[in-house]
Amino acid sequence: MLRFILSKKNHITLISGILIAFSYFSEFVLKNETLFKWPMIIASVIGVIPIALQAFSALKVKVVSIDVLVTIAVIGAFIIGEFTESAIVTFLFLFGAFLEQRTLNKTRSAIKELTQMAPENALKQMESGEFIEVEIDEVDVGDVLLVKTGAKVPVDGTVLTGEGYINEASITGESFPVSKAKGSLVYAGTILENGTLQITADRVGEDTTFGKIIELVEEAQDSKSEAERFIDKFSKYYTPAVLVLALIVWIISKNLELAITILVLGCPGALVIGVPVSNVAGIGNGARHGVLLKGSEVVQVFSRVDTIVFDKTGTLTIGKPKVVDSKLYADDSDTALNYLVSVESESDHLLAKAVIEYVNNPEYYPVGNTDVIKGKGIVADVDGHRVAVGNLALMEYEKVNLNKEMRDDISRFEQNGDSLVLTSIDGELNVLMGIRDKLRPDVKKHLQKLKALRVKNLVVLSGDNQATVDKVAEELGLTQAYGNMLPQDKSEFIKKLQKNGHKVAFVGDGVNDSPSLALADIGIAMGSGTDVAIETSDVVLMNSDFSRLPHALGLAKATARNMLQNIIIAVGVVLFLLANVFFSEWMNMSIGMLVHEASIFVVILNGMRLLGYKLR
Repeated sequence: MLRFILSKKNHITLISGILIAFSYFSEFVLKNETLFKWPMIIASVIGVIPIALQAFSALKVKVVSIDVLVTIAVIGAFIIGEFTESAIVTFLFLFGAFLEQRTLNKTRSAIKELTQMAPENALKQMESGEFIEVEIDEVDVGDVLLVKTGAKVPVDGTVLTGEGYINEASITGESFPVSKAKGSLVYAGTILENGTLQITADRVGEDTTFGKIIELVEEAQDSKSEAERFIDKFSKYYTPAVLVLALIVWIISKNLELAITILVLGCPGALVIGVPVSNVAGIGNGARHGVLLKGSEVVQVFSRVDTIVFDKTGTLTIGKPKVVDSKLYADDSDTALNYLVSVESESDHLLAKAVIEYVNNPEYYPVGNTDVIKGKGIVADVDGHRVAVGNLALMEYEKVNLNKEMRDDISRFEQNGDSLVLTSIDGELNVLMGIRDKLRPDVKKHLQKLKALRVKNLVVLSGDNQATVDKVAEELGLTQAYGNMLPQDKSEFIKKLQKNGHKVAFVGDGVNDSPSLALADIGIAMGSGTDVAIETSDVVLMNSDFSRLPHALGLAKATARNMLQNIIIAVGVVLFLLANVFFSEWMNMSIGMLVHEASIFVVILNGMRLLGYKLR
């Protein structure tokens, strides 16, 4: 019965509104007092039922909710014969709840849009080789699927055959189509705009990147910040306090109508709803623009960040370094390069990949006794020789003798802004390579936007040599630059900043610098929807798009401001109404409830502004 009545709240609101309208029609047009009175009585009775049921449910779990205050106020008004007041109060309260729910649903539109993008069917290859349409739940890892023009990619997978352009807006927030061919990765929920692809399923259902994004945004929108937790606690004590105040006023003044009016006007509805609606709208905006903010707490902390620390490779740079200069000192340079490539094939470091790509048609030798020297490089046995591949610190560690020519070459490479890869064979330097990574397009412009958002310190920490890091910092206008940094050095640097009172955000790739991401007040991952990036950081910039970072910070600041505005509006309206109860003659229950419900509507509309937020 309880569920049935509450499910009909909107119908009750409509009937109550019609009865009130008919009542006023009877008084002013028909001049019939009886027809004026009874519709008001009926409207009061049917209107208070759902409110009273909600109040009863709250009291059962020992919570004095807003519904309790309104129920007592309406019953009191009914007892003293103020049927007009009781009818209007119940109608406005119910109508306010209707508007509140309707507008809150709009603020959750990002989740709805994401959910609607989720694929429901797939063309699966059967044993006969024929492709049959099946429900998405029937697709398993390893299945071969066909995606036609205009269709949604059903799973995370790898292209087997075909070429086409895919709109990845649901993953990255960027609607510009991305070219896909054999070997390319594709993501569930994206749309093939032209072409035909056959893909093999790598991840399905909730395990897909798209599924994880939906889950993350839902959790983030339901999370509570320190401000929200304070408001919940405040409301828990505030509502009974209003009840006690009304009781005291009644005892002292003997004026029941005044006490009932205080109950109505003291409802903290706008205060309770104001902060959550800002949170939901802000996180929803981020989700639509390729920025995942993991909850209201993250938004508030991020909005206070004054220092942003960057990893260099893959963050300020595009993460695809290439060999731009080299010097060979060996008599047999081909063998030296083959030894180098053989050792680098044991590593998945970006510089190693650049070296392998640079050497044409190498001959690979068996590699044994591989020893990774942290922060320096790799030492291994190759074809009976001790081969060391790494930075200058590794050469010093291996006591490699460097003559004047070699040192001059190293100095020249560093001054050019190159990262160094040196190769020694049996203690003699044989190969020197200079590797350079391109800066991300427009990264300097986006860093200027961060400065405009009152970020005081922009710092780069890198394992590269100091000269290379200094060149990057100078080109981008960073405030501080530190090279030759191991992961533990970066963590210690962040601790030092925090100890000095700075709110620190660290921007990395979500894998190599996970200690720094975890230690910083805000960890920001540059990740193309990778599992590690999504799970280890507080903020994820999808598709490794650096331009999302200023938008993310601006959005966090706008959301935090919006929350504060809503708190001020809510508290200000309650204080204004209560003051006018005692110090003016025009205030009554109906007017108070109208202003009260209007304040709820105002804070919701204010929060909804965040859905359209764009960084100026």
